[in-house]
Order: sequence, then structure tokens, then C-alpha cells
Amino acid sequence: MKKYLPETLLMLNTIIWGATFVIIKSALTDISPLLFISVRFLFATIILFPFAFKIFRTINKEAFWGGLLLGLLYFIGFSTQTIGLNYTTATKSAFITGTFIIFTPLFQTLIERKPPSRGVTIGVVLAVLGLVFLTSKGDSLLSVFTEINESFNIGDFFTLICAIVFSLYLVYLDIISKKSDYKPLVFLQISVTGVCGILFSLLFTVWEVEKIHFNFSSNLLFAILYTSVLATVITTTIQTMYQKFVTPSVAGIILSFEPIFAALFAFFMLNEKISNFGLIGCPLNFCGLLISEIYKKK
Repeated sequence: MKKYLPETLLMLNTIIWGATFVIIKSALTDISPLLFISVRFLFATIILFPFAFKIFRTINKEAFWGGLLLGLLYFIGFSTQTIGLNYTTATKSAFITGTFIIFTPLFQTLIERKPPSRGVTIGVVLAVLGLVFLTSKGDSLLSVFTEINESFNIGDFFTLICAIVFSLYLVYLDIISKKSDYKPLVFLQISVTGVCGILFSLLFTVWEVEKIHFNFSSNLLFAILYTSVLATVITTTIQTMYQKFVTPSVAGIILSFEPIFAALFAFFMLNEKISNFGLIGCPLNFCGLLISEIYKKK
């Protein structure tokens, strides 16, 4: 069981992140997107701050610059995803975000010179098919493509940037985490994202791109606590510690389960229905992960 610990913990991350889709979508009625990113990651930074002195006593230049790069990618990925949710539908957001499964092996081949194995390639194809099934409406598999083609908007564009950036993040995390201790990397990723969030939130307000609004509520408080503690501190620590034990492409297949868990949370929390095609998407994703693992062990 211990040899599957990295995959198991990454799947735990996916479950935690799956719930954030419903939680953040609801919280954005009380707070502007970039301000939410700022509060979420700055609060997470405060939680880690007591350990900061000990962390930076032994940090080297490679870990410092690596952490800054990961933090910048983290900020761009989370901010574009959150902004995109304001302008696009849940179906389109889930499908476009899921395309990082396609980009990850491409970037892994270009940057690390490590093309994906045959098993991973098959796993990626099955995972993409699973996403198509999951995000299609009950009457047609082509509905998701039709919806995207008919009205590709600014929210879809931001979400596509998010998918590309998170693909780059998975590849560079694989490279950097193998060379540096995870502790400074975790702290730098989270703190850089928080600082960039507040900076761009102020700049966007001055440029009249985004109007800051904040309405304190129990719903917003829960969203901040959940995303800061569980979906930031714990998940970032787990991913930075354990992703180096699996390839970025396999990590991408595991993370492709996020829309599935998001759909399940939406079903139980918001009474949103899952289509018949959506029920087929889950086993397809699972088969993709299973095949990639079987080939890896061989």
C-alpha cells in the first residue's frame, strides 16, 4: 500500500479541490475574484508564518527562485480560473480546465525531454473522453463542443489560460521539487500568490478592470477557511512533497478527477443533476488512471 501513497494523497487533493468549485462559485457573490484569491492565500501564509524563520534559515538560491517561479504560476492559474468562473458556465469551465491533461504531456516532452509512455498516453486519451462524457448534457455527447463553439467568451479564454498554466506548473513542480526541500517551496508558492493577488486586485481597481466588493457573511467565512486551510496549505504541501514520485502526466490524469468530484459535490450540496453520459465519464477516468498505473509497474 505504501508504494501507492503518492497517488493516494494526490487523489485526496483532487477530492478537496473538487469541493472548492461549488464553494468558490457561491462565495463570489460576496467578494470580487482577485480579492478572494488575496484573502485565501494571505490567510494561508499567516498560518505558515510561524515556521517561516526556520524554513528560510537553510534555504538556497535554487529553492528560492524555484519557489518564486512556482508561486507565479500558481497565482496565474488560480486567478484566471476564478475570474473565468464569473463569465462562463460550469460545463464549459470544467471541460476547458480539464484540457490541461492534453497540455501536460506536451510540456513534459518539450521541457523535460520525457515523452509519455504508451500506458500514460492511453490513460490521457481515456481521461479526456471521460471529461467529454462528464461535461456533456444528457441528450448528446457533442453538446459540450457545440456550447463552446457557439459562444467562446472572455471567461473561456481565461479558463484556457488557467489550463495551460497549470500544465506548466505540474512540469516545473516535477523538476524543482526533486532538487529542493519542499518546505520553502510550499511557503513561497502560497505567499507569492497572496501578495500578487492583493497587488493585482488594487491595480485592477485603479484601472477599472475589476471593482472590489466585500460583503462579510458566514458563507464567505466558510469559503475562506476551507480554501485557505484544506485547499491551500494542506493540498500544496501534499502536492509539493509527493508529486515528484509520479510523472507530471500521471499527476494530470489523477487531477482530471476533479470535475467528477465537483459534480458529486454539486449533486449533494446544490441538487444539480448528473447526466447519464456523466455517469459513464467517471469509470472512463478511472480506467485511464488504472491503465497508466499498470504500465508504470510493468
